[in-house]
Amino acid sequence: MRTQVAIIGAGPAGLLLSQLLHNQGIDSVVLEARSRDYCERRQRAGMLEQSTVDALRAAGAADRLDREGLVHHGIHLRFDGRNRHIDFPGRTGGKSVTVYGQTEIVKDLIAKRLDEGAELYFDTPVTAIEGIDGDTPRIRFTRDGVEEVLECEVVAGCDGFHGVSRPAIPATVLKTYERVYPFAWLGVLADVAPSTDDLIYAYSERGFALHSMRSPTVSRLYLQVDPDADLADWPDERIWAELHERFALPGWRLEEGPIIDRNITPMRSFVAEPMSFGRLFLAGDAAHIVPPTGAKGLNLAIADVRVLADACVEWFGAGSRAGLDAYSDTCLRRVWRAEHFSYWMTTLLHRDPDAPAFDRRFQLAHLRYVADSEAAMTTLAENYVGYAWNE
Repeated sequence: MRTQVAIIGAGPAGLLLSQLLHNQGIDSVVLEARSRDYCERRQRAGMLEQSTVDALRAAGAADRLDREGLVHHGIHLRFDGRNRHIDFPGRTGGKSVTVYGQTEIVKDLIAKRLDEGAELYFDTPVTAIEGIDGDTPRIRFTRDGVEEVLECEVVAGCDGFHGVSRPAIPATVLKTYERVYPFAWLGVLADVAPSTDDLIYAYSERGFALHSMRSPTVSRLYLQVDPDADLADWPDERIWAELHERFALPGWRLEEGPIIDRNITPMRSFVAEPMSFGRLFLAGDAAHIVPPTGAKGLNLAIADVRVLADACVEWFGAGSRAGLDAYSDTCLRRVWRAEHFSYWMTTLLHRDPDAPAFDRRFQLAHLRYVADSEAAMTTLAENYVGYAWNE
């Protein structure tokens, strides 16, 4: 097999890259180790920056997003018996965010790519990436129990943190940076209408909680738990009781409903540098992980592939490697800004079990400042909605 761009991974990054390349007349093949059903069911992020929405629209993949996405104009910051609504449009020149599940984006992009005749293969694990320091990289993969080889000119590694792409960069070249947090998120999907208009970020002495949503009838809720927490220790009754405690505010009520999905997510920050080597280019979780508090993971992945798609157009259209050579540095400027914001939100709102009482007083003082200062609220809003595309 041969193509111009080999894409490893059929998450939102790989699928959108395939679509953007197709729209510019560039061939690609997408190889995904998991089944289509798995890709379309796994629960992930759902908060989209305006630039992400714009990218999906430009790709022609936003019809359902525009019908069903929930536009949000701010967040509620809740702590110490207070609830402060932080308005986004008024502090960011009219920018907002949209709630639309990553699962739904994947469904939309898969359907669109297959309708357009894309070479999109599921259940095809990649076993080796070869020749990325030459002109014709080769991807070895297994399909129906038989090893095959895909030759290409560019390899896009969109296969996540545990994928095969990042390890293909020589260890003498790759540097990694990591921070592991002393807590995790217990996330649940509940078949009940959201109890809030905009998201609620709540700090309490019992730990952090977040009230989000997936649709007008489905709520997405999170609880800070220990990293070694066991789902078996969290029956529905305990989850709802803890959510009530952490969101407690006079005159406000949390509505309960059947829990239809649950998972525990450890929290870490991770960056790999550089994000490219030879003809291999990493995108999304293959190159960087952020704690979900800042809602940046999916948005960073989409930003990566927009940069990569433009660079590929320049390469295949004009024969210039300028965009490809600048890819890593271009992406990493945005990545490190998002890493810092995600770290800031995480340490601001979570209760570190090992922190002394002095540090917790610091947290409350910082939260009061954010809730009372126009400058601090503007900083939070600007980072949350995302920077302009050219910054």
